[in-house]
Amino acid sequence: MKPMFIVSCPIDTYSGYGARARDFVKALIELDEYDVKVLPQRWGVCAWGFIADHPEWHFLKPYLLPVGNQIPKQPEIWCQITVPNEFQPIGKYNIGLTAGIETTGCHPSWVEGCNRMDLVLTSSTHSANVFKSIKFEQRDKNTNQIVGEYNLQKPIEVLIEGVDLNIYKPKKSTFDLNEIKEDFAYLFVGHWMHGNLGHDRKNVGLLVKLFFEAFKNHKKSPALILKTSTVSTSYMDRNEILKRIDDIRNTVENAKTLPNVYLIHGDLTNEEMNEVYTHNKVKAMVSLTKGEGFGRPLLEFSLTKKPILTTDWSGHKDFLDNKFTTLLPGNLHKLDDSSVVKDVLMKEFEWFGVDHQATVDALVNMFIDYKTYKGKAIRQANKSTKEFNFGVMVDQLKEYLNKYLPDFPQQVQLELPKLGNLPKLKKLEDVKG
Repeated sequence: MKPMFIVSCPIDTYSGYGARARDFVKALIELDEYDVKVLPQRWGVCAWGFIADHPEWHFLKPYLLPVGNQIPKQPEIWCQITVPNEFQPIGKYNIGLTAGIETTGCHPSWVEGCNRMDLVLTSSTHSANVFKSIKFEQRDKNTNQIVGEYNLQKPIEVLIEGVDLNIYKPKKSTFDLNEIKEDFAYLFVGHWMHGNLGHDRKNVGLLVKLFFEAFKNHKKSPALILKTSTVSTSYMDRNEILKRIDDIRNTVENAKTLPNVYLIHGDLTNEEMNEVYTHNKVKAMVSLTKGEGFGRPLLEFSLTKKPILTTDWSGHKDFLDNKFTTLLPGNLHKLDDSSVVKDVLMKEFEWFGVDHQATVDALVNMFIDYKTYKGKAIRQANKSTKEFNFGVMVDQLKEYLNKYLPDFPQQVQLELPKLGNLPKLKKLEDVKG
């Protein structure tokens, strides 16, 4: 029998971690070396029911265990896909898979969680390096004196988030963007999280502000399309996003005219997202993100052979080459109080603050001299296609499992002996003495 491999993860949620979980489980199934079972978990307030809503993922249904944290037995291999402070060793061998860290450090509980597992897999070199380098002081509970330090004690490897080349690719899009009158639009994809202007993690507020500043009073301007939400796809959420855009618009000084910002709000399938990426009005992707554990939309978009403009720091630098994309300069700075998340995003650490003038200049220059940027983008697409596809991820996963997993005792499934044709029995009353 194959070793049982149970994955506890938010596989059925509309979330980045949900997408990562689905790809990971699909890769395990393709390896065909394990008895794969999945224990679905929730992910914050993210919507549930992704698999039922997407027929292409219905093949996962037979692998799902009933919700309720019940497992049939102690598995040979246990994997959790979540933030590290939630890691718990349940199996004979335990793997923690996490996107990791968007800042220069993490809460001590994250290191403790990693050390509870036998192997840690993370999405980017940035995340792995932070885990490897961070150290915490150990203090005596009574005297508060430093008695030592602790750090990551377990092996950690980078498992890329490979993109599906059957979905994300150049094509003629039929997605309806007729309401957008401009023929040149920048696209942003990501959540508009909490935080004051310039301090939400994806930096959406500052992007809107600098876009207005870059093209105010221009006779001809591009558009900015935001594919975003805060926490849900409700009407209230949509109205909150529109209010934020209006509030920023009202802060722009000396503006006789301002460029248009459009909102795409709601859930789209992977195929629909690719149609947005490849639409002829969408000319480039822009993100002023303050930090990424990986940056999945940037990778997906790179396959369209269109330019990308983003920050020169963190996870997406694994796949975005600065010779082929525009990586904006800036500086690391402490987190603002408004962006702190308990035990996750801590004020003691730093993330990236983009240079405002460099951003404005890059937005204008790309609009004016698009052909130059487009030529480089074709080379980025070739790199992404070759080095960051789903098949490469499957090969990486197989390599790590072969390297680290112990040999489990062969489990023998007992079978009853096959019997030949048995004689026909007579009824007792038919037998004469």
